[in-house]
Amino acid sequence: MSTASVSVERPHAHTHELSFIRAYVFSEDHKVIGLQFFFSGLVFFLIGGLLALAIRWQLAWPWTQVPILSQAFSLTAGQMPPEFYTMLFTMHGTIMIFFVIIPMLNAAFGNYLLPLMIGARDMAFPKLNMMSYWVMFLAFPVILASFFVEGGAAAAGWTAYPPLASIKEAAPGSGPGQTLWLLALILVGTSSMMGSVNYITTVIKCRVKGMHMLRMPLTVWALFITAILQAFALPVLTAALFMQLLERTLGMNFFVPPGLLINGRTIAEAGGHPLLWQHLFWFYSHPAVYIMILPAMGMVSDIMSCFARKPIFGYKAMVYAIAGIAGLGFIVWAHHMFVSGMNPYLGVAFMTATMLIALPSGVKVFNWLATLVGGKIEFSVPMLHALAFVSLFIIGGLSGLYMAATPVDMHIHDTYFIVAHFHYVLFGGSTFAIFGAITYWFPKMFGRKMNETLGKIHFALTFIFFNGTFFVMHLLGIHGHPRRIADPTLYEFLHDVQSLNVFSTVCALALGATQILFVINMFYSLFFGERAEQNPWRANTLEWQAPTPPPHGNFPEPIEVHRWPYDYSKPGCPEDYAPQTQPLAAAEAATAH
Repeated sequence: MSTASVSVERPHAHTHELSFIRAYVFSEDHKVIGLQFFFSGLVFFLIGGLLALAIRWQLAWPWTQVPILSQAFSLTAGQMPPEFYTMLFTMHGTIMIFFVIIPMLNAAFGNYLLPLMIGARDMAFPKLNMMSYWVMFLAFPVILASFFVEGGAAAAGWTAYPPLASIKEAAPGSGPGQTLWLLALILVGTSSMMGSVNYITTVIKCRVKGMHMLRMPLTVWALFITAILQAFALPVLTAALFMQLLERTLGMNFFVPPGLLINGRTIAEAGGHPLLWQHLFWFYSHPAVYIMILPAMGMVSDIMSCFARKPIFGYKAMVYAIAGIAGLGFIVWAHHMFVSGMNPYLGVAFMTATMLIALPSGVKVFNWLATLVGGKIEFSVPMLHALAFVSLFIIGGLSGLYMAATPVDMHIHDTYFIVAHFHYVLFGGSTFAIFGAITYWFPKMFGRKMNETLGKIHFALTFIFFNGTFFVMHLLGIHGHPRRIADPTLYEFLHDVQSLNVFSTVCALALGATQILFVINMFYSLFFGERAEQNPWRANTLEWQAPTPPPHGNFPEPIEVHRWPYDYSKPGCPEDYAPQTQPLAAAEAATAH
């Protein structure tokens, strides 16, 4: 097969020809790698979303035929087995967390933006960066293949608690699909570790002249601190995944309790402890919440400052708050285990630490609100998504305080109150931030702007249907609706609230249909959208000083940073913004950051 050649300028090398394969497939350019993660994440967003709609359909109208999935998996009307439902919620959670939100925010936008925003020509380790995508790419067919092996995909929940997930005979859905699930997550974790090493090194060693740490945009700070989180937390999860894989394949025993009987057979005379898995899993997976939300916080901060035409309020406090959230995130993992038989005195320690996270989170919320006060707010599509992020994050954060209290958590732990909480934080938070980031940086990535009118319609419908889908889950949870059940109508005490399940599902279907507008807008704009100027938002950060789209190497000429990234509406400046590369005037020098 012949391949076209393109001219690509490599850092510290002479310009030479690279094949299409080297320039756009096995590329070492951080922007191409970011776009590879971006489009891969969108594909899995579609898959994870369809699984979510199937879950909601089953809860609203139990045992009726689910469109599309029924044909794809040869399920006849009224015959969806319960284990198929457990597969749905297991794979929905796995895909949305490990294949959509983390790759989109950290790998896609992180790869694309981080070198540009600190003035670097590329990542510190371009080859390692390329490998991080292709290791992740190996995980894609592995996780998809798990749907089609004997017994179906993993069905032990996205938390994969043993012994259900450790023993093939434990239950339907604990067969080969569970083994492929473990392999896929090991590959995802390896990819993320490669990225975290690259991000940390790039921020420390590759900043352009004048870009000291307290001149970095909050997006960079968030990605940097998130990379540190990943570097410390991921090895623990990866070790646990290998341990469970060895249990399943070689008969080793780390998590299966001794004397466990399955089908009359003793699985292990001497064994491990199921709670060991929970400690190892949540030691990563609670920081993973912040791995998903901290980059969103940084991006929303930059978007809000730009469209409020006002400096971010409390820049240093915002940096310390991000670091504080990350630090506290390492000492609260066992609040997921309040119902596991934990010593009450130990539970109090985790409860107190969990409540303390509200302090740096509150700092960020009040600083965002203070940024808006007195600003000349432009209600563009990115700004609307940023405002939605803040409002929904507040709701999710406040509901989280209830679960931080051990006595309350004992009642609501396995109810739909928990589902409502983490969807307000992760869908209402991360996904609205992703939509905002796409529309904000789309002109820089592709040289065209997305349609503003279609974008506002998509935002309004998404916001309405999101709240319709998830807010009623708080009410269901308070009523006692348990998670992970296929048929709520079996419970007498749920009959009175089944109408809320139906309402939630109708809103979920409308929410899914609304995303068609976004897909149409994005792909239409890719080819026919209004051509974007170099800095369409009149923003200050360095990526807007690069050509649109940026070439290989990012900046044709050497640049130097003279100011922080939030000089909006500053007295003495001829315009209401001052790019970081603009030298300070004499009158500004006294107040320069």
